[in-house]
Amino acid sequence: MLWASNEPQMTELTVPLLGARRATQQYPFASLRRSGAVLAAGSDWPVSSADPMQQVHVGVSRTPVDGHVEPFLPAERLSVDAALGAFVVGSAFADRREPGRGVLRAGMSADLTVLDRDVYDIAVAELGAVGVRHTFVDGRCCWDAG
Repeated sequence: MLWASNEPQMTELTVPLLGARRATQQYPFASLRRSGAVLAAGSDWPVSSADPMQQVHVGVSRTPVDGHVEPFLPAERLSVDAALGAFVVGSAFADRREPGRGVLRAGMSADLTVLDRDVYDIAVAELGAVGVRHTFVDGRCCWDAG
């Protein structure tokens, strides 16, 4: 999700190379969701930020985390639920690990992350700055910020 914004790579290189018509088809996240596609997101790409909340910020706003520019193809913005779901449910689907993963329910594997604020109670511009308080794998805390 991180690259779906008006940043120099997109505006100076990608869009001119693709041309106006094809450039409108860049990262069509909302269109894919409306079509019934499952969006899967990950944070292991080594050439950009591995911070999933920065990717959520771009997926929801279609603007870079550190910039105040016009959104890139704003009709392709995702809701916070859809962006987070791409990391949780979508990744479980892509990894062929659902229905046993990707939901918080009794009897399921307890791999989860506790964020430092409520992502539903902040401005979209703040999503990229959300941090992690705790990470749990198999129900055990494996990382604690405090």
